[in-house]
Amino acid sequence: MAAKDRGRGPLVADRRYPSLRAGAPAGGPRKPAPPKEPRAPRRRTRAAKPRRQHGLVVGLIVAIWRVVWGIAWRGAAIGALVLAGVIWYFYAQLPEVTDLIDGRARGSVTMLDRNGEVFAWRGETFGGMVTADSVSPYLHDAVVATEDKRFYWHFGISPRGIASAIRINLSEGRGAFEGNGGSTITQQTAKLLCLGVEWDPKVWKSEADYEKDCRQGGMWRKIKEVPFAMAMEAKYSKEEILTIYFNRAYLGAGARGFEAAAQRYFGKSAKDVTLPEAAMLAGLLKAPSTYAPTASMERARNRAAVVIGLMLEQGYITKAEAEDALANPAVLSKAAKQKSGGYFADWVMETTPDYLARDTTEDVIIETTLDQDIQKKAEEALAWIFENKVKAGSKSQAAIVVMSADGAVRAMVGGRDVPNAGDFNRATQALRQTGSTFKPFIYAAAMDLGMSPMDLVEDTPLCIYTAGSGDWCPQNYDKQFKGQITLTQALAESRNIPAVRVSEAVGRDLVKQVATDFGLAQNFADGPALALGVSESTLIDMTGAFAGILNGGSSVTPYGLNALKLKGMDEPLFGAGGGIGERVISEKAAHALTYMMTEVLNSGTGGRARLDDREAAGKTGTTTSARDAWFVGFTADYVVGVWMGYDDNRPLTGVTGGGLPAEIWHEVMVRINEGLPAKPLVKEIPDSTYAPVGTGTGEGAIAAEDVPYFDDPNAPTYDDVYIDPETGESIPVYDGPPPPGAVPEGRVTDAPGKGDLVDQLLDGMLGGNN
Repeated sequence: MAAKDRGRGPLVADRRYPSLRAGAPAGGPRKPAPPKEPRAPRRRTRAAKPRRQHGLVVGLIVAIWRVVWGIAWRGAAIGALVLAGVIWYFYAQLPEVTDLIDGRARGSVTMLDRNGEVFAWRGETFGGMVTADSVSPYLHDAVVATEDKRFYWHFGISPRGIASAIRINLSEGRGAFEGNGGSTITQQTAKLLCLGVEWDPKVWKSEADYEKDCRQGGMWRKIKEVPFAMAMEAKYSKEEILTIYFNRAYLGAGARGFEAAAQRYFGKSAKDVTLPEAAMLAGLLKAPSTYAPTASMERARNRAAVVIGLMLEQGYITKAEAEDALANPAVLSKAAKQKSGGYFADWVMETTPDYLARDTTEDVIIETTLDQDIQKKAEEALAWIFENKVKAGSKSQAAIVVMSADGAVRAMVGGRDVPNAGDFNRATQALRQTGSTFKPFIYAAAMDLGMSPMDLVEDTPLCIYTAGSGDWCPQNYDKQFKGQITLTQALAESRNIPAVRVSEAVGRDLVKQVATDFGLAQNFADGPALALGVSESTLIDMTGAFAGILNGGSSVTPYGLNALKLKGMDEPLFGAGGGIGERVISEKAAHALTYMMTEVLNSGTGGRARLDDREAAGKTGTTTSARDAWFVGFTADYVVGVWMGYDDNRPLTGVTGGGLPAEIWHEVMVRINEGLPAKPLVKEIPDSTYAPVGTGTGEGAIAAEDVPYFDDPNAPTYDDVYIDPETGESIPVYDGPPPPGAVPEGRVTDAPGKGDLVDQLLDGMLGGNN
């Protein structure tokens, strides 16, 4: 017992024997302990087991937490090291700020009018470097207020901004990362830099594919942006990041950077833009194509109003400044209103070598012949006619070309609608039948052979045999015949049969040669219908050909480019792309033809084009079924060509060249000659130097082979003359085999007593001696 008690220790003894507790007197007799009552058996409660289970769960959670925490902080540490390594990698790769300013893969083309003012751009324009410190303070603050109001308080990314963007996207039914991205300005700049990946033609098929890849969104893209943006924040100051952003952002209409955009839309530097202009420019960042003022001024101004509201809310401007900006919104410059130079700019690009235009890697300056005042007046004249003279809803089209006598194009309207770059240009691209506007070149050949405007021609029924088609019998427009009339009357009244007679007399090949040398180098018809304008031409070529008549008979190559320079260079790479060329007809012939063409307006089909204050000359033209209607003519200062028709080539209703085209021409001429002194046209009526060659003398008319430009390969050739077996009449066959049963008479030049080839044909076709 004692051993057991000793083994229990003092605590046991103390519990069992209260007298032995600390403080009890030592020694003395021990009293026996009172008898202990039997204990009732302890009943186990229901809460005991859950308490043990709870302890187990807590222990398990703690254990799991310790494992997770251990993994998490180690993973976070590794992730932080990886992130730091990626940031350091990007940091080491980032170049100096100045190397990131101009990121274009291609250059730009800037066009200047004849007075040196910018009127059009092509390609991606970079206006020059600006910095965050040099731009207008309004522009600086507008961009920060609109794109990243916490720009100066974050280190490249804004978790709060991203969370807000996700909430907005989800509330609007989009994916979390579709639509608003919550990107900071630094992240946007990283995207503009394509996260450091440069354009490589071996990787991407086109720059468009490269741009698309750089601008893609989504979660993975955001993840990749983070280290690059943070590297930028470590490498550059906030103002340097803004500088890169200001210079690389795309702002619509081909403008890269705010300097280019300010120049393109407002004609001024980004350093000088006002508050409403700055707000409009900053508003473009959201959607450049949508909010560009050249696309929709209303949308641009509404967006600018939002930007002004943000600037006011964030304390960048006062309430008075905001109210003034809203009351006086930004307006486009004159050049911007031209819609990128329209059809004229497109034509200049087409006529400039690709390596200096579409595919240029340099910034190119093109000095052009365009007169913006004349361009505006031509557009207004066309709009006025269609508003006041044409049935509402008409789908008919029209085109206008205005040029000087040397071929310098001063204005070009390629259609009724305001064009987008690259639209179909009816002034330069539409090949249309010329109708009677071709006739002056028939008479040009005749005048150069020595005929006079007062010479006579037969306006009587005529049939000409053509191989494969039989007899071809042209008709006049009025279905009437006037007998013998002068060449002047024949042209003024646009009579078909006299034109055919003259064409056949001088020779179709000569007519073709004269027309070709004047610039109408298209596929000419081979038969006698050549004289009626069944061949095709463009309006600009036809107008250039008439300019050759105005300048005294020399060829003209229409041109719009005066000089081309690389930006920053004084000397042009090359000069004018056209101008006056070689002589086609003599001055005397050109002046005689000019006189004949003045009568078209004075007494003929062009009466509606007549000008009250100055002389003018021209020619109407209407093709078969009125599918094309023309009027081309000139004063002493300008040549104007007008074409009207439908793009699908269906006939016009009630329209001839002497109608609406003549009225359009009149409106254009009245407007562009306003304020110019009236100058007379140079014209004359020379005596005819043509006379049949006298028998035995060899003297008389100039033979075709004696005309300098009329070499043998181009000389008219005729097949034999045949005798009709029934009537005994001579039938000259121009092309192909003779009529069945006809008997050859021999070469025309071999007929006795008739003189040479030109003598015989003029004598027969013009109806007697001249």
